[in-house]
Order: sequence, then structure tokens, then C-alpha cells
Amino acid sequence: MGSYSPTLRSSYDFIICGGGTAGCVVAGRLAEDKNASILLIEAGPHNKDLENTHMVGGWSQNFDKETDWNIVAEKGSGIDGRQVKLSRGKFLGGSSGCNGTLAIRGSKQDYDDWGMPGWSGEEFFNYMKKAESFQNKPWFEASKDSHGYKGHLGIEPYDLAPISDLLIESMVSKGLPLDHDMFSHGNNPHGCGHAPRTHTDGLRTTGADFVTKKNARNNIEILTDAHVDKAIIENDNGSLRATGVRAVLADGTVVEVKADKEVIISGGAYCSPNILNRSGIGAKDELEKHGITTLVDLPGVGKNLMDHLIVFMFYETEKAGLTTDHLAYHGDALAKSYQLWKDEKKGFLSTFPFGAFAYARLDDRLADSEIWKSAPREEGRDPMGLTPKQPNIEFFTTECYGGPKQYADFPVDNKHTFSMIAELFGPRSRGSVSLPGKDPKTPPVVDTGYLTDPLGLDLEVLAEACRLGNEIVMEGKGTKDIVKGSWPADLTHHTYSTREDWKPYVKKHATTCYHASGTCAMGKASDPMSVVDEKLAVRGVKGLRVADCSIMPILHGGHTQMPAYGIGEKAADLIKEAWA
Repeated sequence: MGSYSPTLRSSYDFIICGGGTAGCVVAGRLAEDKNASILLIEAGPHNKDLENTHMVGGWSQNFDKETDWNIVAEKGSGIDGRQVKLSRGKFLGGSSGCNGTLAIRGSKQDYDDWGMPGWSGEEFFNYMKKAESFQNKPWFEASKDSHGYKGHLGIEPYDLAPISDLLIESMVSKGLPLDHDMFSHGNNPHGCGHAPRTHTDGLRTTGADFVTKKNARNNIEILTDAHVDKAIIENDNGSLRATGVRAVLADGTVVEVKADKEVIISGGAYCSPNILNRSGIGAKDELEKHGITTLVDLPGVGKNLMDHLIVFMFYETEKAGLTTDHLAYHGDALAKSYQLWKDEKKGFLSTFPFGAFAYARLDDRLADSEIWKSAPREEGRDPMGLTPKQPNIEFFTTECYGGPKQYADFPVDNKHTFSMIAELFGPRSRGSVSLPGKDPKTPPVVDTGYLTDPLGLDLEVLAEACRLGNEIVMEGKGTKDIVKGSWPADLTHHTYSTREDWKPYVKKHATTCYHASGTCAMGKASDPMSVVDEKLAVRGVKGLRVADCSIMPILHGGHTQMPAYGIGEKAADLIKEAWA
């Protein structure tokens, strides 16, 4: 092994496969035991010299290159045959180094609904809190007990641009009361507030911070630019046990390293299923297509893919000074913003230009919907499976123009834009992740399944969400008098009034919120589609766990960054407990 890395040993106590958000947390926490030896394997480069993972505003510059997994979904029948780019961070820290920095935990009921011992909302909120080091600002009315103050993840409130103050005024006037820290305490399904962000002092904080900087430890070896091929699984007195990992280095060299205690797979919802597949764990008929011997027939591997669909609605205003477009798109503004960040770690590029946020219940607005009224429901829950404690949708806004790659019609020439974004919670549609072949460097095959639920509930609710979001902008007290129209000008969504008006727009414009989850779902032994148990142990194999958002059996109503940290924290405690 020494010829491949100056310090790579033949064995470690724990090998973590994937240096993304959760994987870094697991490695960092296990390394708190000075006697433990840890190998953390990451497919991409180290993040130390990747400026766009530290400068918050540089997020999009990590995509469409070697720092992106470059996954493109299969054509989606529910979204007019479109293919959606599913960018994921491929470097140490993973998608925590290129996400929207949003620390939105969801509702406690979301995790209660998992029905798994040790994973209640109260317990899991505490794990998300454990990761956090919250830094308040004088204007922010924090729910102090909802935050952690000793973790490695720096979080702070975000100072809004003027357009966002106006949008909050509009939200309140349309029946969404202001509750400053509602996205941290998780007890309010209908209101507007501020979303704290994972950056402090002008720098993004990421999962990598758990294993670098002040948390660098000499009992962690970080092996970058190495794709995990498989967990090595051997017969151990009649039982299967994970005994090591096979990985492929950048020059094509194959290395095998022994795990004396455990292998932890943390490749994320798209990559973890394929690592299990290549290890001989998955649906037998699918593995046989690739000539892989099935060691454990687990049909749930790669199934149950969930994501939050979002729809952007952009608007133009002629009133200067409200949005932040002038700091990025007008003249040489971007160069000046970049220099300000380089010199002082301040300004437009020190933050992510999301603005005001809200949760909403839509019961009353969907009361006239035949699809909604006729859909089956459990007692005390709506057709999406949500209780009155859980929002149906989230609204978030941008303070300038911008989004995924297709949003490239930038407002130059002193134009000013902002957006309202509707996000669907409780999606009924499910997708899948499958193996493209045996090469670990080949991105997985992803069918997102967007808007394919047979009852049409996802489309119905998301169209209603867009309708309400548009009303907030066009009729709300703060914004009704400042909107010129839709942006780009050839869109006319600002004039839509009915749910049916919105449905074609949703099918044409709905895209990912990058909240993939569920493909190695946690569940009870009686559930044939469960992949891991409540200890995150892979069924049928000793010494093998999965720790990332793929284990989420039901997608929560929030953003996946904080759950990823919580899963990492919880996994580390479970592993420590097992080896105490």
C-alpha cells in the first residue's frame, strides 16, 4: 500500500466510503477516540484549494467539471420528457460545499413518521443541534434552545436585501404570520420567517470542517481522488462480514484496504446504492445483468428515490436598489464583488442570495379540488400523508436572478429581478437509482420519477403552491406595486389565476431541489424493501453500515443539509456505542 500513498496503511479500524457531508461528520467524530484509526475515501479532490467551496457565491462554479458528479437524469415522463441535471459536489465536503447553505430542519413530526427507535423528531433534532455552532445577530429573534453552540458547523442568520423585506410583508398580508426562527424550532407549519445559513464571517462552513482546519487529526487518513469500487465481503463462520474496501485511484491503480471493525458507506442517495450493488448487495435480477454475484438479495437498494420538486417564478421590477442584480450582472459589478470578498470576506459573494422563506398548509385552498377530495387518506392526515403539524409546501425567494444552469437570461442593462420558488413536500412520486455497469467511475443511472404519482397529487399540490406564491407577489402588500411583469418577458405567469393555468408551467419548469434521499431506506425487519435497520446496519452483513440521506425512509419537509449532518452525528454515536 505504501507505494500508492506515503501514509496509506494495510488496515484501519474504520473505513468511510465517501467524504461528503455525512461521511466527514462520521470520520471526524470517530477520530475523537485517539486510539481509533480511520480512513476516509473521497472520489473527488481535497477542498483545501477549491476557492468556490469556501466563497459561498462561487457555488455554481463547482458544476459541470471534475468537481461535479455530472449526473443527468433519464427523460421524465411527468415533466414533458425533460432531463434534469442532478449536480452533486465531488470533493471533500461534498454537496455541503456547493449547496444553498440553508439550515432548514423540517418538522419534528417528519421524523416521528419514520417510526424507528431512536429516530423520533425530538431525538433527531438534538443530533442536528449537536453539529451546530450558532452565531446570532442582534436583529434575529432566535429560538435559543433550538440551536447548538458547540458543534463544528458554523450557522448564522442572513441579512436580507430590501426585496426580501417587501416579500415578507407580502407573505404576512396573505396570511403567513412572521415567526423569525420557525425553520429551526420546527413547530410551525404555516408562517414566514428567516432561514439561518451555514456560513460565518464571510466563509461557507461544510462537512470538511469536521476533518480539516482545527479538527484535523493524525488518526484520520484522507484519501482523495479515489473511487470506491466495493466493500469486500467475506464469509465469517457462516455469516457475511465486510472486511475491507476496494478502491480505484486516479491513475487506475486498484487498492484494497482492510477494515478491522467496520465499513461505512456514505456516498449519498445516488452513489451509495451503486457501491452496495457492486459489493453484491441489491436486487438479484439487476445484479445478474452485470455479472455480479448476489451475496444479499435486497430489492430495496436503489428504490424509493425521493426529492423535493421546485418551480421558479421570476419577476421584474423597475425600482432600482431592491434586488442585488446590480452586484453581479451590471457592468463590472461581479469583478468588484469578487475583489471585495477576496479583500474583506464581505459583500454579495460572501452569501447565497436566497431571501425570505415560508411554510404553508393548503387544506383550504385545495377544498375545491376533486383530485384532493377523492384521494385516499389515513385518519388525521391529508392525501400526501401529512398531519396538520406539517406544511404542504415551502416558499423561498431569490434576491436576484439565478438558479440551475438553464436560467441564463441574466438581467443586464440595469434591469432588476427576483423570484418566488414553490417547493413540494410529501411527494407521492418515487424514482430509482440503478447500476450502469461495473466501473465505479461511471455515474449512476437515475430515474427521478418526478410528477409520476398515479393520482396526480404531486402536480395538483405543486400547481396550487405556484398559484399562491404568485398571489403573494402580485397581490401582497409589500410587492403588488413594484412588479413590472414576469421575467423573462416572454413568460406570462404573473397573469395566471387558476390551478389549471399553472399545471403546464409546472410540468415545463419543475426541477430538482437537490434533496435526493431514500435509496437505502431504513426500516423494520418486516419491511422487504428496507436496506438498513435502526442502527444503520445493512441487512444480512456484519460490519457494514450506510450513513447519509439515502437511509431516510420518508423525505422530510425541509432541506436535506441539516438531516445529513444529523445522520452523520447519529451514525458516529451508534458506531461508538457498538465498539465501546
